[in-house]
Amino acid sequence: MRIALVTENFLPKLDGVTRTLAMLLEHLEREGHNVIVLGPEGSPRRYAGARIYCAPGMPIPFYPELRFLLPHPSLERRLARFHPDVVHVVDPMLLGAAGIKWAQRIGVPVVSTYHTNLAAYCAYYHLTALVAPMWGYRRLLHNQCVATLGPSESTARELRRQGFERVGVWPRGVDSQTFSPEHRSLEWRRRITGDTESPILLYAGRLSYEKNLNDLVAAFSAVSDTGAWLALVGDGPARADIQQALAGKRVTFTGYLKGDELSQAYASADLFTFPSVTETFGQVVMEAMASGLPVVGYDAEGVRDSVSNGETGILAPARDVHGFTRAIRLLLDDPERRYRQGLRARVRAEAQSWETLLGGLVGAYERISVGQPWDAKPLVPTLADAIA
Repeated sequence: MRIALVTENFLPKLDGVTRTLAMLLEHLEREGHNVIVLGPEGSPRRYAGARIYCAPGMPIPFYPELRFLLPHPSLERRLARFHPDVVHVVDPMLLGAAGIKWAQRIGVPVVSTYHTNLAAYCAYYHLTALVAPMWGYRRLLHNQCVATLGPSESTARELRRQGFERVGVWPRGVDSQTFSPEHRSLEWRRRITGDTESPILLYAGRLSYEKNLNDLVAAFSAVSDTGAWLALVGDGPARADIQQALAGKRVTFTGYLKGDELSQAYASADLFTFPSVTETFGQVVMEAMASGLPVVGYDAEGVRDSVSNGETGILAPARDVHGFTRAIRLLLDDPERRYRQGLRARVRAEAQSWETLLGGLVGAYERISVGQPWDAKPLVPTLADAIA
């Protein structure tokens, strides 16, 4: 197949969206498909055999790591000359909107994927007046596509509630070799705590306000009597505030990690703590589970699809910081429970095969490219199908 990806976000930025796209491009290369990418300025010229054409952009004021990309007529010409069978727009905003229009002009079907809840982010950045317009704009774009695929059942339900049409689910996978308990390192633990015995709570992801990290700060402060350490993997605009709030406590900021360093960080911790309530999936949650960590999070969109409460972690009621704190303390005080839940988390994550899930997406491309109705059969395997 000839597939064109149009994305507002790509490497070298590291987050769940870019890691998912990297895995998709690698899969498409292995399967012999011909791919181009229209993406942000600063992206590599090629990735996994795909030629990447870049658009300049301006930082989004409340989320400067993302940009409003400015469509250029040359990109439309590139797309038309490529003659794609299908166009896949990723979290469309400005460039994605242009990609939809360009595809319509050349008569090519468009599938969209929904990754980031920007409407919820507006609320976190005190821009509540933009919440409804953001939902409206994104609904307008996605409803021009043959199908919109969300990463989880709970996100798909919310999209339907917001008036999105032709919504399906493309579940996410995890590389259970890259993220595995086998990467546990006593040396990494010593670097964090100075010994190998003190329990380590781990957070991985962007250090930003929409991740609700104030709840993690409060919870960790409340359990500081346990002797636990907190390791924060990532960076972002909230880092200085978090450092100030946790001054003098047992906390380590590692910055962004990748490769073996990231694998070791996950596998060498004891408990993954994730207070976000704005996720559509939460790739880091699945990476932690694959590494054998139980997860303490909130019973919120995205996270609840991965974590089975009481089995692979504990989910507190959304925004209940006291419940979140109690869950952390419970697992810190009960190493055996922690161990059992970590084992079950690993088993659950191993069922999330990227190859199966990526193959399902390519199957959706194939059906959409020949005009088959989007709902003639499931676009991609559900989580239950993948486990079966």
